Amino acid sequence: MEKDGLIIVYTGKGKGKTTAALGIALRATGYEKKTCMIQFIKGSWHYGEMDSSKRLEPEFEMVAIGKGFVGIMDDKSPKVDHEQVAKAAIKISNEKIQSGNYDIIILDEVNYAVNLNLISIDDILNIIKSKPKKVNLVLTGNYAKDEIIEIADLVTEMREIKHPFQQGIKAKRGIDF
Repeated sequence: MEKDGLIIVYTGKGKGKTTAALGIALRATGYEKKTCMIQFIKGSWHYGEMDSSKRLEPEFEMVAIGKGFVGIMDDKSPKVDHEQVAKAAIKISNEKIQSGNYDIIILDEVNYAVNLNLISIDDILNIIKSKPKKVNLVLTGNYAKDEIIEIADLVTEMREIKHPFQQGIKAKRGIDF
């Protein structure tokens, strides 16, 4: 028996959560399925996927709405700005999910946005409960809440064993961003 749309979670402290979600988008594009990725945290920095996603159009759409990573590195935005952007991302997510135009919706870094209290767990649970049956929903980001893990169909936790940063190696273009 094939279930309609799945709820997929990629979480954990290891690298590869967004990359795994993009792998689903790439595979789906090969079958002419429509995917939309809404980035809750990323957005103010330039990432390779911002350009490569355009090559997958019209099957793949990326909405990079975040203001960048919250409270780290060069973040000068007050938390309230990040909260407003995350709430706008929730609104866009609901619109895209309910539009009937997509087979897959990826909420990138949404678990992290919940953990930072930029949005509430109820915002995400409501999205999950109200999604049309056919829509596959992918949630990425560290700190996935137990409530989300419990209702998900597939949960993968990325675990860091070794990272180049520990050896002083900076992030690499095309590998890390």
